[in-house]
Amino acid sequence: MPGEAVTLQLGQFAGCVGAHWWGLQAAALRSPAEAAELSPAALFRTGRAAGGRETLTPRLVALELKGGVGAVSPGGAGPEAPVAWDGEVAAYLECAGGSAPRDAGRRTEDASSDVKGRSSTSLQGASRAPGTSPAPSRLAVSQEVYSGGSVQVWSDYLNVHLHPKSVYVIRQYLHDGDCGCLEAFGQGESLLQDPGCVEELEDRLHFYVEECDYLQGFQVLCDLHNGFSGVGAKVTELLHDEYSGKGILTWGLTPVTSDEEDCQKNFYRLMNAALGIVHLTSHSSLFCPLSLGGSLGIKPQPPVAFPYINYDASLNYHSSAILAAALDTLTAPYRLCSSQGSMMHLAETLNFCGRKVVAAWASVPFPAPHGYSLADTLCAYQEDVPWKLLSSCREQKVSCCFAQSVVLRGIHKESHISSCRGKQPASPLHMCDSTEEILQRYLHTLFPGAFSTSHVLEQPCHTLPPYPQFFSPLLTRQGFLQDKPPHHSSAAVESIPVLAALQSSPVLHTLLSSLYKDLQKLNTRRWPSFFSAGIEQGDFQEALEELRTLSQCYETGFEADESEDEADSD
Repeated sequence: MPGEAVTLQLGQFAGCVGAHWWGLQAAALRSPAEAAELSPAALFRTGRAAGGRETLTPRLVALELKGGVGAVSPGGAGPEAPVAWDGEVAAYLECAGGSAPRDAGRRTEDASSDVKGRSSTSLQGASRAPGTSPAPSRLAVSQEVYSGGSVQVWSDYLNVHLHPKSVYVIRQYLHDGDCGCLEAFGQGESLLQDPGCVEELEDRLHFYVEECDYLQGFQVLCDLHNGFSGVGAKVTELLHDEYSGKGILTWGLTPVTSDEEDCQKNFYRLMNAALGIVHLTSHSSLFCPLSLGGSLGIKPQPPVAFPYINYDASLNYHSSAILAAALDTLTAPYRLCSSQGSMMHLAETLNFCGRKVVAAWASVPFPAPHGYSLADTLCAYQEDVPWKLLSSCREQKVSCCFAQSVVLRGIHKESHISSCRGKQPASPLHMCDSTEEILQRYLHTLFPGAFSTSHVLEQPCHTLPPYPQFFSPLLTRQGFLQDKPPHHSSAAVESIPVLAALQSSPVLHTLLSSLYKDLQKLNTRRWPSFFSAGIEQGDFQEALEELRTLSQCYETGFEADESEDEADSD
């Protein structure tokens, strides 16, 4: 079995991605045990309910602002004491902000009672009878409840029970409002210089760490665009110092930026992102910026488009769901029941030569036609992999990479058999003996010389409520493509195949150097309030130079020549 990981969620958008991620885990727990290739023990801790029944809760520490946890009490407990909890979670105690609790859980008892609470009661979960699916009426109710208008904070669609050690509310700042918000990197850093806050965080970490048999390390989901980038910088520094030798995989999360964003907020976002990337990279084993926004720069770019998903980029509920599916797939290598791989092993395959920043790519869903073999499908994409860049870079294509970790899930092992049996193999891919060999040969052809590791899983990404139903009508219930939508069907897409990759790639030079150039043009003296919380102008300029140095790690020969010319002109 793989070792355990502790997850940290720092900020509201990180909580949105995390809530969907835990929902995907809950749905996977309900799948048939024989199809479970990912170990729940990597992410969940076990406990005992009052009746002696085994329970699961995420091994999670979530830092959130006052008013940002909605209907979940600061302790994360349900109506009963969590140790003795033995039943479904339908209502919570109170809002952290003191307002009346939202009743998303109660409103969805009929729509998703089999997901809420029950998913964390056993390792296998309560699987449905073969061939059955949620009734359309329940699906309709669920989608109404979880529509963008009724979802305000991430706990509105959190469908697993949290341990009292999970949620820590930072009451010095408000989640939403015109003032009192955590806006700047320095504010976040200052919070983690408070001995009381540090002691509270360490206590929660020790609780989870001390009960682990083999701790792999920490997964840090951190808002990159606001003051939580400073919180994340100090949290990862603490983890690096106190848990030396353990993996720290950090995901810098940014929601899609709107064109209407005010000038100050836009510049704060840039400066927070730059400082966050530099500091989070410094203290992490691996750092990956993750967003559906087309750019981290001053000028917003159109959000990433997926051919078989109709999502509203302005809704965090939607964009975080796509990122959660990608994250669930990207982290599979160190959660496999059959693998000896670890978080550190994954990081070490990608972060050599100072390249600790990686880019994420994903195909959600992977466009696999129903009834076609994997070789047939990949042959249709011989020139370009059918995935999208999820790391906020205008450059949406990549022709080479230094190293990559690729996961394809939701593909049956027998799908390597070609649909053209008895005929001459149509391509070298059709001559392979397994799906793993097909994917590896495909990657070697498109990225010759790159160090590639790959995994193929039968276990798909389960997309049951509260996951949004924003899929194309061309998809079957299992997420495979059809030639045309059925005449009469309102069935939910219950699972999808996903292709995702982490790449150490020259595309990161574009991302990092573009951010550096945007900030070099910026007159930071126009924003003294950003520096009033503890960041000095000199520290900021030093961080910018570190960002530039980091970008140069990803240069190829042509780009290096351009950089030298720019340096000479400076």
